[in-house]
Amino acid sequence: MKRARISLRYQLSKRKPYFTHKDGFYVEQFTVVGQYGTHIDPPIHFVEGARYLDEIDLKDLLLPLYVIDKSAAVIENNDYEITKQDILDFEAEYGPIAPESFVAFRSDWSKRWPSQDVIRNLDEDGVQRTPGWSHEALEYLIEERQVKAVGHETLDTDSGVSAAKHGGSLPEEYYLLSKDIYQLEVLAKLDQVPPTGALISITFPHWEKASGSPVRAIAILP
Repeated sequence: MKRARISLRYQLSKRKPYFTHKDGFYVEQFTVVGQYGTHIDPPIHFVEGARYLDEIDLKDLLLPLYVIDKSAAVIENNDYEITKQDILDFEAEYGPIAPESFVAFRSDWSKRWPSQDVIRNLDEDGVQRTPGWSHEALEYLIEERQVKAVGHETLDTDSGVSAAKHGGSLPEEYYLLSKDIYQLEVLAKLDQVPPTGALISITFPHWEKASGSPVRAIAILP
C-alpha cells in the first residue's frame, strides 16, 4: 500500500520568522558548502534550468537500496569503473533492480576517510587514481532500470582517470544529472549494508533553491 508523505518543515530562506531572544541559551550559526562531506547533488548542480534540491519529491528520498560490491576489484585497480556487466552479474544473483530505486557502488573507498591525500590518491602527474561509474553502467540503470538515484563513496561520479582524460570535466556526472537523476557522494559504511532488502532514507535542511547539501543518509536494514 502506498502512503502519502507530508513535509512538516518550513523552507529555510531570508524571509523566515525567528526567535528573537538574545541570551539564556546555547545557539550556533553554521556556514556550509553544499558539496562537502556526504552530500546530495540535484540536477541543477551541473545542468542549467534543471531541478533544485527543494524540487526533489519526498517519495524519492525513501527508496529501495541496492548495494553492488566491487571493493575487491578496486583493491586490484584503483581506477576501476563499474560496468554494465557488473550490474548484470549482480542481477543474475539477486534478481532485477526495481524501478524507482537507489543503487550504490560499494568500493570501500570510504575506509580512506578522513585523509584528503589518501582519498584523492594523486599520482605523480596530479591525476586522481580513484574508481567511478562507467557510462554504460549509468545508462543501463537510468534507461533500462529507471532508477531514481545512485551513490558512491568517492568525491566524484567519474573515475579520476576518466576526468583527467576529459580535461578535468566530469562527463558521467553531467550525463547522470542531465537525466534528472540525483546522486549521493562520499557515502560511508556500505560494507555494513546487504546487497538487497534495505531502504535508504535521505534527509537535509529544507534550503530554498539549493544546488546541493550535506545529508544524513540512513540505511534501514531488512
